[in-house]
Amino acid sequence: MLLIHPPVVRPCEAPAGIARLAGFLRIRGYECRTVDLNLEGLRYRIEHPDLQGSSGDTWARRALKNRSTRLLQLSDWETYGRIDRYGSAVRSLNRVLAADPSGVSGRITLANYEDPALSPLRSPDLIRAAEEPERNPFYAYFSQRLASLIEEKPPRTIGFSLNYLTQALCTFAMIGYLRKHHGNIRVILGGGLVTSWKSRPDWRNPFTGWVDDLVSGPGEPYLADTLSLENARSEAPPCYDDLPRTDYLAPGFILPYSTSRGCYWRRCAFCPEKAEENPYCPIPPKQALGELGTLIPSTKPILIHFLDNALSPAMMTALIQSPPGIPWYGFSRFTPELKDAGFCRALKAAGCVMLKLGLESGDQHVLDSLDKGIDLQSATQTLKWLHEAGIGTYVYLLFGTPAETPEAAGHTLDFISRHAAWIDFLNISVFNLPAFSREAAQLDSFPFYEGDLSLYMNFHHPRGWNRGKVRQFLDREFRRHGAVAPILRRDPPCFTSNHAPLFLLAERGETKALMPKTGCRKSPRPPLSGNP
Repeated sequence: MLLIHPPVVRPCEAPAGIARLAGFLRIRGYECRTVDLNLEGLRYRIEHPDLQGSSGDTWARRALKNRSTRLLQLSDWETYGRIDRYGSAVRSLNRVLAADPSGVSGRITLANYEDPALSPLRSPDLIRAAEEPERNPFYAYFSQRLASLIEEKPPRTIGFSLNYLTQALCTFAMIGYLRKHHGNIRVILGGGLVTSWKSRPDWRNPFTGWVDDLVSGPGEPYLADTLSLENARSEAPPCYDDLPRTDYLAPGFILPYSTSRGCYWRRCAFCPEKAEENPYCPIPPKQALGELGTLIPSTKPILIHFLDNALSPAMMTALIQSPPGIPWYGFSRFTPELKDAGFCRALKAAGCVMLKLGLESGDQHVLDSLDKGIDLQSATQTLKWLHEAGIGTYVYLLFGTPAETPEAAGHTLDFISRHAAWIDFLNISVFNLPAFSREAAQLDSFPFYEGDLSLYMNFHHPRGWNRGKVRQFLDREFRRHGAVAPILRRDPPCFTSNHAPLFLLAERGETKALMPKTGCRKSPRPPLSGNP
């Protein structure tokens, strides 16, 4: 079996989903391979010599000339001590990716792929992407790479992990190539986006003939059943053996790891996890620590990224009791434990460099209406103790929810400005209504995005606080506020929270112990050749 992570997502860490499936299969003696075609495809587009001189734009030509230097900069710890240098490197690489010598359609960045003629929200467009794979900007690479992989060791099955809309068009282009040239290979499609599609109450599979199986939820039970393997519950850590250690755009290997699936809270209004009825399935802390104890020596990471929707208090306590010995970060709720100064100091001692916190609003009525389980006084204490402990905070805000008013949005601005000294980064979003949430039926909704695969709706705000007014408030007041603007300027462009902890480590002088004994790596592997 060949498991593929398709373009385009941020190429800063290895794909955890296919690594988890690889560990599950290999401990049961089933042969499989994992390939990160997202990383490979993006680097190929950046490094391929045919791009040289492909644009007449002065900035693009300069970016093409300096692309090797820019790649090196994102692999160098020194870059993460200077947001201006970092931003220049990211913008330059995005200009290289935007250069289009082949004449194919679409715009690529380090975090996104868009085709002006095709939408990942419409199944006919995804089928067209499969029918015409040659029009995909990654075709020159993936057609050769897939042919090489299949010739080297022919797989009976190829599985694609499709988690984000930004991957959908490329995924179906690769499926189309396989159907045209290797039609005897079984194709399966799973991942978070597929799970969301199949959770729609009106779901009808439009991809018959292109995809043999669409897998919803965890892939282990499906694989156990299809391959007649014993014990569907995974008892092995993820396996990253096939994936590179030094090619990702970071100063070292970042280990992605999840201690649970789903969310232990599952009460927030409009939550897709609740709407899709995804169960909460934690790995016992002892098992998780054991898996990390296996993974850390083999991958030698500089940072652990916990992928959980929210790290449970039990898991955080386990990390305090048995620190992994490597800096780590992840999402957390505003739990009672974080109101304790001693607990926060213990988290810092255990390696916690940053927590991502979903505050959503600085208005208590809005929080109560969303059933967030957060009181603002506790949030204040949490932010204070995390800051004093030396743990960075990446705070998420959500504007335009049905319970919010302009006055409530002002309360959020006031809360953030009063606590600005304790907030390192901010993520600002405008509310999208999950189309099939229970609460959506109570609102006057209408289509947001056209397409049979759309998961969100627009709505007439019950208090007239519609998207246009929300965006006007954010642009004219929130982002320009004297206490807020400096926080927003700190956010790493393009990579945002994925690279934010690297800046904190560099800022606090905590990177020396993470460098190889020979010094910081100054060069990634040689450029990809024209023939993968």
